[in-house]
Amino acid sequence: MRKQVTNMQEMTRVDMQQLRDLQPVIDQNQRLLQHLNTMPHKPCESRQLISEIIGQPVSADTEIRLPFYSDFGHHIQIGTGVFINANVTMVDLGGITIEDSALIGPGTSLITVNHQIDPKHRRELNISPIHVKRNAWVGANVTVLPGVTIGENAVVGAGAVVTRDVPAHAVVVGVPAKVVDHI
Repeated sequence: MRKQVTNMQEMTRVDMQQLRDLQPVIDQNQRLLQHLNTMPHKPCESRQLISEIIGQPVSADTEIRLPFYSDFGHHIQIGTGVFINANVTMVDLGGITIEDSALIGPGTSLITVNHQIDPKHRRELNISPIHVKRNAWVGANVTVLPGVTIGENAVVGAGAVVTRDVPAHAVVVGVPAKVVDHI
């Protein structure tokens, strides 16, 4: 993989051939997600399927409402006591970390991938991780873009588009999200 520095954040560039090489992982994840999201399951069965999708055990005190979507799955880390509401999408190639006691609202998208602006390289991907710190609350229908960290105890208001880091204890709203208060 080639490295590039963009907007003061280190990002990794992935070309389409590298992405095609990952297709078996994507296919397996899609099979598991289809089973998870289309069949009735007891909570312990859903937790087991999600554990298989992300490649690590999901804590018994973490709740993930269905449907749940990801493209790879194995690039997601979920702490204890986390609540992820329905219809959350995680484009996780760049890595997504959700720390303990974080809340993710329904319809939220965590996107770690972006395409090049230059049309000659548009099929190449820039990837950069997302980090949701302890006890953060991400409201409904929020979009979090690549490279963003949402600070401890921060609140992201419904419908926000988060393009930059959110400081700890801050409340952000809007498109793009801006700090409007501190807790």
